Amino acid sequence: MSEVSFFEAVGGESTFRRLVDRFYEGVAKDPLLRPMYPEEDLGPAADRLTLFLMQYWGGPSTYSDNRGHPRLRMRHAPFRVGPEERDAWLLHMREAVDSLELPEPHRTALWEYLERAAYFMVNTMDAHP
Repeated sequence: MSEVSFFEAVGGESTFRRLVDRFYEGVAKDPLLRPMYPEEDLGPAADRLTLFLMQYWGGPSTYSDNRGHPRLRMRHAPFRVGPEERDAWLLHMREAVDSLELPEPHRTALWEYLERAAYFMVNTMDAHP
C-alpha cells in the first residue's frame, strides 16, 4: 500500500489554487508587495506559485518541467526582500493558510514551510526606503 502524499491528503490541486488565489487577493491590495509585480495581471505569478507548491508537496512536476529547478533565491534576487516585505508576505499567506481550514498536522506543516521559505528569501536587512 502506498503512502498518500501531502498534496493528495490536503485535497490536491484545488486546495493549492485556493491557497494561492487567496494569497494574491491580499498582495493585489498591498502597497509594499504589489509594486514587485510589474505586470498588471497577477495570474502568471499566481500560476507559478501554485505549480511550485503543488510540486513541492508531492503533486505533479509541472513547475520543473516548464521552468527547470526552482532556484528560489536566484529567482527572487532582483527584488528587494527585506523584513518588511517578508512580514507583509507572511501576513497574506497566513490569511490564505487559515482560510483553507486544514486539519492538523497539515496546517502546521504547510505554515512552517512557508514561514521558513519567507525568511530564506530575505536578501537585505536595510529598512525600506
